[in-house]
Amino acid sequence: MSKRHTYLTTVEWTGNNGSGTSNYRDFERSHVVSVTNKPDILCSSDPAFRGDANKYNPEEMLVSSLSSCHMLWYLHLCSEAKVVVVAYVDNATGVMEETSSGSGHFREVRLNPVVTVKDASMVERAQTLHEKANDYCFIANSVNFEVKHQATCKVLGQ
Repeated sequence: MSKRHTYLTTVEWTGNNGSGTSNYRDFERSHVVSVTNKPDILCSSDPAFRGDANKYNPEEMLVSSLSSCHMLWYLHLCSEAKVVVVAYVDNATGVMEETSSGSGHFREVRLNPVVTVKDASMVERAQTLHEKANDYCFIANSVNFEVKHQATCKVLGQ
């Protein structure tokens, strides 16, 4: 039996400089992502598309969502497998390709998690659980491009 989950967000454009979208160069790409009872996220488009480099853009948020979802599944699976993770950091990279029409799409996202486990006996199992985490990740299962993994596992104190 499947369960449905609904997620409600609000995206509000805040970049009207007084003349709306009357000219491509006259408006900002700034917007706010809001979820009830959570801090707002200030966003814009990528600077390549006239956005504000100091704000999050949709492409970064997509890559972050993939990384976050993978991490959460991975930690869950490690817990079940008695693999004690004491640190986890991922410097994920997404590659988007623009087409001649001005549209574009992601070619791939590469997750680069560096995981620190409590004991050397856990390293092999820790490495294998990344594949399973990818299989379970809701976000990875929802995209039409490859999500690759280049995982590194370290042992606490070594």
